[in-house]
Amino acid sequence: MAHLISPSVLSCDFANIQRDVEMINNSQADWFHVDVMDGVFVPNISFGFPIIEAIKKHATKPLDVHLMIQNPDQYIGEFKKAGADILTVHYESCIHLHRTIQLIKEAGMKAGVALNPHTSVSLLEDVIEDLDLVLIMSVNPGYGGQKFIQNANFKVSQVKEMILRKGSNALIEVDGGVNGETALTLLEAGADVLVAGSYVFNSSNPTQTISDLKAL
Repeated sequence: MAHLISPSVLSCDFANIQRDVEMINNSQADWFHVDVMDGVFVPNISFGFPIIEAIKKHATKPLDVHLMIQNPDQYIGEFKKAGADILTVHYESCIHLHRTIQLIKEAGMKAGVALNPHTSVSLLEDVIEDLDLVLIMSVNPGYGGQKFIQNANFKVSQVKEMILRKGSNALIEVDGGVNGETALTLLEAGADVLVAGSYVFNSSNPTQTISDLKAL
């Protein structure tokens, strides 16, 4: 399978959000990556259901929604209604992770689990077969534009080995510090989906930047 590109709309121009959504629609991107932050689990607040609904209204590609929030279970149905196609929760915020995964699937979405840089991939051993996506954070969550943490490459290779050993169909996604250079090492390690925010939206030609990442 060719790797997928999921531009992070956290880095788009919110005064021109429809324009940027249309740019992603018309690009070689595969998904929209939507970061939801609550100011509790991470030291930042992003956006909630109205923005997701607005993006969904114009998006022609799946919404890849990444929850950086406490107590995600209580909002699963709301995120489905808002338009999420893939819903990723953080291992660190879920007390009953298996139940959370099942709730996401029962709501009709694909289920993902994200791991912070300090969290061992071995903690996914007992749920990897239930997952559609594993999201490796290659920066500490909360802000865009951070420096890539090199150990993410090793974690991707570890997850890849686990997926193959367990017979899981989960994709490996990486979020944080992705650019033309880091993307190559991540793909070599086994990544399937690359999230890119500031690298895309701060470039002079975002559509071409997406194409370049897709062509790697």
